Amino acid sequence: MDDYFLKFEDRTPEPPLPYSAPRELLWQSLATVALVVGAWYIWWRWTASLNTEAMWFAVPLAVAETCAYIGLILFVFNLWKDDPIEILAPPSCLNDIAPDHPEGDRPLAVDIMFATYNEDPALVRLGLRDAKTITYPHAIDIRIHVLDDGRRAEMRRIAEEEGVNYITRTTNEGFKAGNLRHAMEQTSGDLLIICDADTRPFPTILENTLGYFNDPKMAWVQTPQWFYDLPEGETLDAALNRRFGQKAAIAGRAIQKVVGPIRIGADPFVSDPKMFYDIIQRRRNWANASFCCGAGSIHRREAVMEAALRSFGAKVETRVHATEEVVTVSSKEREIASDLMEAIRTEAATTEILTPYRFHVSEDIYTSIVMHSDRERGWKSKMHPIVESKMLSPQDLLTWTTQRYKYAGGSLDILIHDNPLFRRGLTFPQRMMYATTFYSYLAPIWNVIFLIAPIVYLFTGISPVTAYSDAFFWHLIPFLVTLELAMMAGTWGVPGYAAKASYLSFFPLGLRAITSVLKGSQISFKVTPKVRQSGNFLALVRPQMAVVVLTVLAGLWALGALAADATPHSATGVVSNILWGLNNCLAMLGIIGAALWLPGAE
Repeated sequence: MDDYFLKFEDRTPEPPLPYSAPRELLWQSLATVALVVGAWYIWWRWTASLNTEAMWFAVPLAVAETCAYIGLILFVFNLWKDDPIEILAPPSCLNDIAPDHPEGDRPLAVDIMFATYNEDPALVRLGLRDAKTITYPHAIDIRIHVLDDGRRAEMRRIAEEEGVNYITRTTNEGFKAGNLRHAMEQTSGDLLIICDADTRPFPTILENTLGYFNDPKMAWVQTPQWFYDLPEGETLDAALNRRFGQKAAIAGRAIQKVVGPIRIGADPFVSDPKMFYDIIQRRRNWANASFCCGAGSIHRREAVMEAALRSFGAKVETRVHATEEVVTVSSKEREIASDLMEAIRTEAATTEILTPYRFHVSEDIYTSIVMHSDRERGWKSKMHPIVESKMLSPQDLLTWTTQRYKYAGGSLDILIHDNPLFRRGLTFPQRMMYATTFYSYLAPIWNVIFLIAPIVYLFTGISPVTAYSDAFFWHLIPFLVTLELAMMAGTWGVPGYAAKASYLSFFPLGLRAITSVLKGSQISFKVTPKVRQSGNFLALVRPQMAVVVLTVLAGLWALGALAADATPHSATGVVSNILWGLNNCLAMLGIIGAALWLPGAE
């Protein structure tokens, strides 16, 4: 086992961002101003700024800006509201979470499931040992299980040595979702915790989370995923002090007070999920729309099984109706004999598969949608703000690419084939929250236009706007300034630039996922590697390198043409597009650097 991460064992996660009512009010005020100014800008772009002599260029850019503005509206809706942090008293017995249960006075039974396929068994052993240290203030029945889809003798031996249950099966149908379904058939805990092979639960995971289940409608609780092996880098003030002295360090501290913490050389793959869990997911709690992300989540067995049965019943009825229609059309009979209908229904029931977790590459969010849409039962979810486990991060660009492509492709597949916007049972806020997630994976389409636009202008002098005039900047700059101020307030405490840069540089992978789904290609389930790969992965970032090279060449060409005074370029146009292109290049350099990053370089 590559045990590089052992030197990080003493690391502890940061506490969750504290709730601040004044800061939330500031964010909401600034976000409202940014949306109003943005709407004013978009309206002006369509009505007064298009270069009618180059509509082939002007219209796509305006469309891209409009699409980005729609994404901003959704993002503001997502971040609009937060809740104070509250840890509820943990239940003492089954009756606390299931008031009408006939065995209500007995202790809770909790199944902790470690799903594994081909990961190093020694890595799984670490998680098993941590799971055995879990504490709870009341009597509780904790059962630890290894769900081994690799059917490995060594994994079985380790499970026996650690005194935990070993579960395997003869096939890998449904991948992780199928593995979990099979394990649920072999277990009976009231609650279950899902762990990946590298998940290391903290002792407090049950004590801090089971209080949510005092609400009989609580279906699952997601805890933040924390990668404890990420390179920490160096704070901006420390880096400046080391290179330029104390005065530079003072300037660095001042900058961080304004824009938030900045670390140099940290997290080359922008894997830190704090932005996602502590801000995006956590602020979905008010809408009951925080979705399951797999590892580190705690589920009520009753909710999972009931959702599965409802989904199973709906799919059986759909199959029965389809068969009934075929039979009536072919036989030209209005009604089908009762014995034939019974046979059709039986065949449909035996053909369909009961799946507590949807057989899908994105089984976690898919299952969340199914449960949230069960309006009759009104199942709830909760994003718990405190880190209760630790995991390993992607250690090379190939691993990162595998993981992100799976996320993007799986989400887009759901968008195309089971769009939550049109799914019955979801509330309007829930639809908007899911729309925010899925819409973000379409962003590479318009991000490509934002990357190409300055290159086109700098090479050709053809402008997408009527002129880079005072009117243009009077509309654009207020929008950019108010937007940046709003985002700083809304995400205060979490560095934002790296996430924005990664969002922009994601375009090749995103376009590949979009193309695959539109072509009907199946997004295959690939286990994210837990072993560090060696070498560089520049072949994976050729499109990003092309953006940098073309932008630099275009900038040099435009400066030369401007100096020769034989070009349609304007000085303001060249400067504006060079600055735009520079921002694009800085975003691309992050992922290019990640391709060259070597394990151990931290």
